[in-house]
Amino acid sequence: MCHGGDICHLWPMGWVKIIHILAVMGWMTSIFAVPRALIYWKREWARLGEFGPLGDLTVRLYRFSAGLMLIAIATGLWLAFGWWGFDPWLHLKITLVVALVAHYLWTGRLVMRARRGEFRESDLFLRIFNEISVVAVIAILWAVVAKPF
Repeated sequence: MCHGGDICHLWPMGWVKIIHILAVMGWMTSIFAVPRALIYWKREWARLGEFGPLGDLTVRLYRFSAGLMLIAIATGLWLAFGWWGFDPWLHLKITLVVALVAHYLWTGRLVMRARRGEFRESDLFLRIFNEISVVAVIAILWAVVAKPF
């Protein structure tokens, strides 16, 4: 039970929603930045011939955002089960989020290979790969705002 005055209307699901939004915002930073950082890391590796500061930053960003992804998923499912009641639009959102998680895990595979100095993908591939995540996020936002079903 909340005894905090005006803030009580947020208890508890409002706070879960706030945590969900914050975790999603942090995770999105990595989803958009890491594939682009791989392009610059690849160039840095070619110039230095070793693991440099950009590689370290990319790995750290990916690892940090993995925790945010887990928090976003956990709070999202909590909201789905406890608040939204699995409305039909939510099935679309969850499907799109699963696709985004797959994209994120693929990104992680690219990061781990890059740590070993393996840069197999072209700059063009990484740019397109990066834009796929943008399209997926736009689709998720549309599903949440429009609630089409």
